[in-house]
Amino acid sequence: MAPKRQRTSSLDLPSGPEAEALVARIKLPSKSWGPIRNILFRLALAVGALLIAAGIVYTEGDCYADRGDLGGITWIDALYYATVSLSTTGYGDIVPVCESARLVNIFVITPLRFLFLIVLVGTTIEVLTRKTREELRTTRWRQRVHDHTVIIGFGVKGRSAARMLLDSGVPPLSIVVVARERSEIEEANRMGLAGVIGDARREDILRDAATERAAKVIVATDEDDTSVLVTLTARRLAPKAEIVAAVREAANAQILRQSGATSVIPSAESVGHLMALSLISPVAGTLMEDLLDSGRGLEVVQRDITKDELGISPTEIDSRGEIVLAVIRGDVVHRFDTSDIRILQKGDQLVVIRHTEGSEYTAPARPES
Repeated sequence: MAPKRQRTSSLDLPSGPEAEALVARIKLPSKSWGPIRNILFRLALAVGALLIAAGIVYTEGDCYADRGDLGGITWIDALYYATVSLSTTGYGDIVPVCESARLVNIFVITPLRFLFLIVLVGTTIEVLTRKTREELRTTRWRQRVHDHTVIIGFGVKGRSAARMLLDSGVPPLSIVVVARERSEIEEANRMGLAGVIGDARREDILRDAATERAAKVIVATDEDDTSVLVTLTARRLAPKAEIVAAVREAANAQILRQSGATSVIPSAESVGHLMALSLISPVAGTLMEDLLDSGRGLEVVQRDITKDELGISPTEIDSRGEIVLAVIRGDVVHRFDTSDIRILQKGDQLVVIRHTEGSEYTAPARPES
């Protein structure tokens, strides 16, 4: 009988110095307070606990004895007693005498003492445990992240892609940004995105972003040669991922496709075409700008057909407020100008233009003659 194999994790998690280096590169979004606000909050808690305890002691001043003299507790005495009690110094010169005062010390002063001590030692504990908490958080994130989107480069193109994904309902923590500059990763964190600091041409940096388990990769670097090297590395790590790459020069688009890019967007020439279109046909240019802006009135989306659309013609959907651009059946795209599809079937997808909540369309003003 063959011996049973021990189950091993599909993810090799680092430890020791390697884990510390990983935490230094991977930055997850957090909602931590700034240092000044954090100190002021803890100081307010400590002062509040002191004032509450002092107020209780002063209210029951007749039940406290100061060096054997019952009563006559002043505010100074109350603050003194609260301070030495909450700090566990306990000189014993002022003591509760009545049963009610002793019960208050048990059920009120003692919890306040715990709160006061937690506030005092909280900063030290936080500093000592922060590194461990970050390592655990990073390890947990790497274990859970899969089928996510990796955005490489967080300049204008990368930020626009991230905003478009977020506007489309993609969860922030399923987007990972890889960039060289710490400031870019900090901006990604402010958007709720995970980030990895480093050169995406290096395989270990892309592995930090769990690219091998990614479903989509966006290559938005500023240089075409960098985009080619990044695409080659990403394709080697994620053979089945969909890779969309931006290219400045259209002449390099074929090189990127040969490197493994699924789609290539010639950014500079596309902008040039849009600028010329806005001059030649202002209305058409404004509509194209509207389609490219996810926050405005029109958007292009790919979606599954609904139960109500099953069995009807794509032309009937046009009358329902959406314009059908293409029908996707299987792996074949049937465009509206060449489609022979008359009836929608189960499993079909549509590419449509539809209206979203946003500003209404405003025609561009004509220049005065």
